[in-house]
Amino acid sequence: MNDQNAGLIRNFYAALAHADCDAMERCYHPEVSFGDPVFLELEGRGRVMGMWRMLLSGAGGVAVAVRDVTARRYDGAAHWTASYVFGTTGRQVVNEIDALFRFEDGLIVRHHDEFDFRRWARMALGRPTGLPFGWTPMFRDTIRGRAMQSLEDFMRAG
Repeated sequence: MNDQNAGLIRNFYAALAHADCDAMERCYHPEVSFGDPVFLELEGRGRVMGMWRMLLSGAGGVAVAVRDVTARRYDGAAHWTASYVFGTTGRQVVNEIDALFRFEDGLIVRHHDEFDFRRWARMALGRPTGLPFGWTPMFRDTIRGRAMQSLEDFMRAG
């Protein structure tokens, strides 16, 4: 176990839990990349932090719980739970997420979150949309396109 990198992961999630974007940003390498089932690949600290700022700007905030933090010299992992109200529908979401990290220069240079897209869609969008369509490629592409457009709009307005 690499205590410095494990501490970096814990610091990141503590900052996320407090919606402290400046502290989150200090955990990321300038050339960080982020990916998850919705935002497939975001490159660079500006875009990655733009996503976090957009997500944290919603009413009600995000409750964060992290566990199972492990870290070695170059990589790490954690499991975290994000609880929030999905802004588009007003529905409660409790998302279980597995995160993988790569470290460079004492910072997070790669952050990848993985979660069950179909389960998330069912919670966020409800029935009938989320249940039957949450797994189809066309539906996923639609959600991803909307998310990226929202990010672009948010960053332009900022």
